[in-house]
Amino acid sequence: MHRTDQARLLPYTRTGHGPPLLLLHGFTGSAEEWAGLIPALAPLRQVIAVDLPGHGRAPAPADPACYTMERTVADLLALLDHLGHAACEVLGYSMGGRVALHLAAAAPGRVRALILESASPGIEDPAERAARAAADAALAARIEGEGLEWFVDHWASLPLFASQAHLPEAARAALRARRLRGSATGYANSLRGMGAGRQRSLWADLPALAMPALIISGELDATYVAIGARMAAAMPLARQAIVPGAGHTVHLERPEAFRELVVGYIRGDMIG
Repeated sequence: MHRTDQARLLPYTRTGHGPPLLLLHGFTGSAEEWAGLIPALAPLRQVIAVDLPGHGRAPAPADPACYTMERTVADLLALLDHLGHAACEVLGYSMGGRVALHLAAAAPGRVRALILESASPGIEDPAERAARAAADAALAARIEGEGLEWFVDHWASLPLFASQAHLPEAARAALRARRLRGSATGYANSLRGMGAGRQRSLWADLPALAMPALIISGELDATYVAIGARMAAAMPLARQAIVPGAGHTVHLERPEAFRELVVGYIRGDMIG
């Protein structure tokens, strides 16, 4: 089921029945990112896969203020209200994981459980955060100047995604095609509005996030393994799962293991 009928509502797909589970994709992704996972979740949950601002079928306005983390959280709460859900479970990957954490911090009563894949609560040091914001602003300008195809190839070449080289050629081609369906304006303003340098750090908020949480990290992604371990230690009901042979994009690099983790967690540990 697709709904884009209200101007402020983020586009979404809805599949399955049961308690609501919100899926939030990563930067340059879309709701399509979860196509391989949704059939396994639909018998257990009403799965709501969202296109975040500037991605997928969501609008890509020229004003970076439309992309802030605060605005995105408000838009997700509006979507939950529209669908009649007082609370939901949330699965978020990378940028989507950051959004999930901000949603939980802003409205803890609306988030019943979290599954966070390769996610971070943000950058603690103000100087480092400012440097990241400046770097993201410079990259945003390059995206607009050099175009979408340049950026998609540049993004895929980052060391963070080096382990994706082991994906089958068809999977890499499909990932590139999905990224190319985005827009230069949407990606650039997403960096300007809610890149890691623009969000506030949530490290101090983690002890208050008392909902069950599963933190998934890829073994080859050392930075996020360390971040995930620290998050799991800080959150009262969190635990970390490290997936062997996977990097940052666990759900693409080890889809079967990722699916087993998520489905097993939903069956055994999540509320409801």
